[in-house]
Amino acid sequence: MNRTSGERRGPAPSPDPARSSLTEDRYRRGARRTAGEPLAAAWEPDGAKPRKRKRSIKNLIGNYGWRIYAVPVLVVLTALVVLDTAAQDDQGGGVAQQGGGLGQDRSEQAEDHPKVDETPPANTALVDIPTAVLPEGPSYTEQGAGTWEVVQGRTEKAGDGPLRKYAIEIEVGINPIDHGGDVTTFARTVDAYLADQRSWVGTGNVSMQRVDDGSEDFRISLTSVQTTHGLCGNQIQYESSCYNPDREKVVINVSRWVRGAKAFSNDIANYRQYAINHEVGHALGKGHEACKDDGRPAPVMMQQTFGVANDYVAKLNEVDASNRGAVPADGKTCTPNAFPVAPQ
Repeated sequence: MNRTSGERRGPAPSPDPARSSLTEDRYRRGARRTAGEPLAAAWEPDGAKPRKRKRSIKNLIGNYGWRIYAVPVLVVLTALVVLDTAAQDDQGGGVAQQGGGLGQDRSEQAEDHPKVDETPPANTALVDIPTAVLPEGPSYTEQGAGTWEVVQGRTEKAGDGPLRKYAIEIEVGINPIDHGGDVTTFARTVDAYLADQRSWVGTGNVSMQRVDDGSEDFRISLTSVQTTHGLCGNQIQYESSCYNPDREKVVINVSRWVRGAKAFSNDIANYRQYAINHEVGHALGKGHEACKDDGRPAPVMMQQTFGVANDYVAKLNEVDASNRGAVPADGKTCTPNAFPVAPQ
């Protein structure tokens, strides 16, 4: 007789309620085992106390291997990174480069320059030179970003001597009002000064041309006060500009550009022309000079920002090793003069 798989030969027996109840009870925690039923194991037997495992160094090494050594090392390294990050935050972090819309890919990073420290050095000298004090006047930018943007534009060559090319740049962060509200205003002013026949081109020893393609011999840089201190030094308490030969940078201190110098009275344009010619003179290899003839126009390479009297400048130079002895204290006093080709 053939049988089909799964075929039943009669009705299925009904489950026994009593047996089902016993089967369920035997697995309930705390239930009493009925005779003939198998033991039911509980995951956590009642009244049982957890057994403590012995954690010896040997067991830890066996369980975790090399990781037992790596964990404390990682903890120490993490602590060092946190401390280093906190120290950088306390110092103000890095200076972010800002765009000034002046040039393309022509800005310099602040890391390329000496650190700007707002605290005067310990050897700052307090010398009483009345004519060296910054005149009263408008406010100016104390601290810029520490980066510069080149002002775009070129000029024709001026003069007949060997060509020296220059670029003009303005520190990012300087208030536009400090340079006339438009970056090209500062550039055109400097161009006019250096093309003047009373300037260096009038000596017949050099010609000048502004460029913006990176081929310059030096840069003329309008710079905030604190950045100027970082580039020029701050051995004396009076504001000044300078030429930084390591950077080939003529640094024009914005405080002097805005307010001028007492020796020039209220003639701010005449002082600005002097400042450009004097610092560019350093870029051309010229050193400081003294007043030679009492009552005559001062040489453009005299430090007229501090005064036109040899006695004053000599006194100030005593605290500046780089200029010591350049000017004799001989009582001579000149008149202010902005040009290398002195008026007759």
